[in-house]
Amino acid sequence: MKVILLNDVSKVGKKGEIVEVADGYARNYLIARRLAVQATQKSLEILDEQKVQQKLNEKEMESQARQTVEKLKPILLQFTVKSGKDGRVFGSVSTKQIVQQLQQKYDIHIDKRKILDTAPIQSLGVTQVRVELYRGVIGTIRVQVLGTE
Repeated sequence: MKVILLNDVSKVGKKGEIVEVADGYARNYLIARRLAVQATQKSLEILDEQKVQQKLNEKEMESQARQTVEKLKPILLQFTVKSGKDGRVFGSVSTKQIVQQLQQKYDIHIDKRKILDTAPIQSLGVTQVRVELYRGVIGTIRVQVLGTE
């Protein structure tokens, strides 16, 4: 029986795929647990509509990510950490602090897991931090670390 998977099913296929499985497996397991629907003409039309809608949503998300990249270009985040002589830094600036300051000052919401340079910033001066906002859309945030003795 041909079915359209509604969720990922291990060793069967991914969501949205049309797969051929045994009739009993389809009726008693996949369809009963709402993991799949029978592949009829109507369900195939609905699947096509969903794929078109998903592509439109992806394009919209990519354009929003590109707009956010443009917003990030002029931004310079400043942090102050304790430092000693010769520019030794006692402390660091984490991704969590960067995300919080972006949200508070500029109302830009970025998930801290999207930051590619995950190591805490432990040096004085300006550092470029890369952020992947969407697949293939990478922006940079300039972070300036100032020291106080």
